[in-house]
Amino acid sequence: MNVYGSNIIESPNDSTLQEDLENTALCETLPFEKLKDSIILVTGATGLVGMQMVKSLAAMNRLKDANISVLALVRNIDKAQSIYGDLFGRGDISFVRADLNDRDGLLLAVKSAYVDVSRIDDKKNAPFYIIHGAAVTASKTMVEKPVETIDTALDGTKNMLEVARELGCSSFVYLSSMEVYGSFFEPTVVTEDVMGYIDPLVVRSNYQLTKRMCENMCIAYAKEFGVPAKIARLSQTFGAGILPGENRVFAQFARSVMNEQDIVLHTKGLSEGNYCYTADTIRGLLTILIKGDNSTAYNVSNEDTHTTIAGMAEFASKKLAGGKIKVVFDIPEDNKFGYAADTKMKLSNAKLRSLGWEPSYSLEDAYRRMMSSMKQQGI
Repeated sequence: MNVYGSNIIESPNDSTLQEDLENTALCETLPFEKLKDSIILVTGATGLVGMQMVKSLAAMNRLKDANISVLALVRNIDKAQSIYGDLFGRGDISFVRADLNDRDGLLLAVKSAYVDVSRIDDKKNAPFYIIHGAAVTASKTMVEKPVETIDTALDGTKNMLEVARELGCSSFVYLSSMEVYGSFFEPTVVTEDVMGYIDPLVVRSNYQLTKRMCENMCIAYAKEFGVPAKIARLSQTFGAGILPGENRVFAQFARSVMNEQDIVLHTKGLSEGNYCYTADTIRGLLTILIKGDNSTAYNVSNEDTHTTIAGMAEFASKKLAGGKIKVVFDIPEDNKFGYAADTKMKLSNAKLRSLGWEPSYSLEDAYRRMMSSMKQQGI
């Protein structure tokens, strides 16, 4: 019996995404007993990773009576309603509207939601977890609005760490990025203790540098205030459930394949990419949340997906499109699209594997499931 008395499924219009959510919910390697009866706050809940985290937790409640109270932090309620639909009627998800940059407003909103859930769901002594994923992810925004990008990262992360400190968080996971590593000019297998070069005089570097600073902020709060912070360095994550406005390279390639249009690259495509399917990433984050060591970073990546941007474009044109399209180059003189500098790195996921996590989806799986989802959504 579902403790919330709801049979509303999480993704009724996308069977591929729904399958992912249910597979995550039923995954036997996840530390289910530690998640059961907890309160979990997810920021960035209208983004790709945040949305799938919220829906995966909701699926756990429906399928396994996990009794997790989910606090989904959003800035725009209308956008959240368009993404979550009937889930607004589920008693296990509370949508909390707040601006991460407004410290006082954020603390008030989260505290109010936390107190309500603690009282209504009888969880006064329940574990309280935070997964902080809110961030700017569009490269063009990083170039056109660098100050706003910096403010969102630094102020938002500091304010969420204050929430964790004041409410007595049991575990805090900060969603960082492989971009913290910067550029490597020779092929490098990158473990969590290796760092490359970032040019601070390039405006696009604001994203990489603020990610580094936010990681250090997590370490500082752990040291000074005892906040149990962990860091997840995400590779580029994609798969079923991408949102209609998504325009990162993986979505562009998928649309080219589906529409039988040539793939256009605005760089030489020499940068080496590291990828991970969305459902694999969600399982990785939950593993870090419960099993990860405090003040420690973990790469979340599928090593088997490592390829150059040009290599992935060729893969999409030949393997996915069956040779019906080709790759063409249209390289502007300036970096108006805001792409990160070329790098030659392959992320190691050995540390996360040591916690019992394993990726399940190949690059081809990721693309085919994403395109199936896109067709069902009509995007």
